[in-house]
Amino acid sequence: MPTLYSLKPRFQALLRPLVKRIADAGISANQITLLAAIISAIAGAGIIWSDSRQAFLILPVWFLLRMGLNAIDGMLAREFGQKSTLGAYLNELCDVVADAALIAPFALVAPFAPAWVFAVIFLAALSEYAGVMGPLAGAGRRYDGPFGKSDRALVIGALGMWVGIGGPLPPWTAWIMPVLALLLAVTVLNRVRNGVAEAAASSKEPQ
Repeated sequence: MPTLYSLKPRFQALLRPLVKRIADAGISANQITLLAAIISAIAGAGIIWSDSRQAFLILPVWFLLRMGLNAIDGMLAREFGQKSTLGAYLNELCDVVADAALIAPFALVAPFAPAWVFAVIFLAALSEYAGVMGPLAGAGRRYDGPFGKSDRALVIGALGMWVGIGGPLPPWTAWIMPVLALLLAVTVLNRVRNGVAEAAASSKEPQ
C-alpha cells in the first residue's frame, strides 16, 4: 500500500542544497536528531501545560518541520559520511520519544479516551520496533504501511489543526483513536510478515 514514505526521495531532493550548507557549517546528524526530539518533548509538554485548544495548532507546523529535520539528519548521515552506531540508536529512539510526546496531549481532549490515545502511542512504538527488527531477522529495515511515521505525522498534524481551530469535537470522533490503533496494528503485522518473507527469500538465494 502506498504511503507518504514513497514521496521521500522528492522531498530529499528539495532539501539537498540546505543539507549541504548545514554540513558545511559543521552541524552533525546526531545534533539534528537530538534537537528534533527535544523540541518535540517541549512542544508536547507545552500543549499539556497550556490547557488551551489553540496550542494544538503547534502540531501541524512542528510535524512539517520535524519531517524536514528527520530527512536532513538522514541525508547528513548517508551523504556526508556521518553514519555512526550512536546515530542509529538516536534515530530510532528519538522518533519513538517524539511521537509519544506529541500524541499524548490528545488524552486531554474530549471525546478521546485516554486509554485509546496511549494505545496509539504504544502501537506506534511497536510498529517502529517491528521495523528495526528486520535486520536482526535477516531482512532490511521495514517501512511498510499503512500507517508509518510520515503518515502519522500527517494525520496527527491535521487532527491537531482540527482541535486547535474548532470548537468541541463531535461524539463520533471518539472512534478516531481506535481506528488509528487498528491501522498501527495492521502496520505491525505487515512489517513482521514482509520482513519474514524477505528474510526467507534471501536465505534461498544462491550465495
